[in-house]
Amino acid sequence: MELNGTLKNISQNILTGEAEVTFSVEDRRQALGLAEAFRDKLLRISVKLFRKKRSLTANAYYWQLIAKLAGVLQVSNARLHNTMLRRYGQPYVIGGELVHAVIPDTDDAEKKILEDEHEHLKPTSQVREYADGSLRRTYILLRGSHDYDTAEFSRLIGGLVDDCKEAGIETLPPEELARMMLAYKGGGS
Repeated sequence: MELNGTLKNISQNILTGEAEVTFSVEDRRQALGLAEAFRDKLLRISVKLFRKKRSLTANAYYWQLIAKLAGVLQVSNARLHNTMLRRYGQPYVIGGELVHAVIPDTDDAEKKILEDEHEHLKPTSQVREYADGSLRRTYILLRGSHDYDTAEFSRLIGGLVDDCKEAGIETLPPEELARMMLAYKGGGS
């Protein structure tokens, strides 16, 4: 269950020594349902900043263009999506630091990375040789587009539109794309 709200207080229970975190939530009914369903049960709690969801129309248009361009380039949708994320996407950052992965520097590993639908990685120029003689490349972990805010998704879809135009694929007129992204910003369809 997800709720929108704000962090209100963090205190320490003097009897148990445990930290107690208080949130104020927007939907009273959801909060009451949460209290009834999960009271006194061990939970895994995740907190992240609120971001407006992207427009389903903009998202559908992105995947429509991915399918068209992938067909022209004769690559899978997953490969093209990863290519777009590498060019126009956003890195995963924790505590102000980029998240990295070190992976064998082989053609097979690169092919698997480009076809992966869940993890998105961008290669760096950093390659190290290990004691066993193997080479490993450092990759930057990229955020999936499902987690993008309006500005980030606008950059991604704009880059894809430019690539489609270069390939001779018809795209929405600029004013229609701007209207769709405006609906996206306003939380429209």
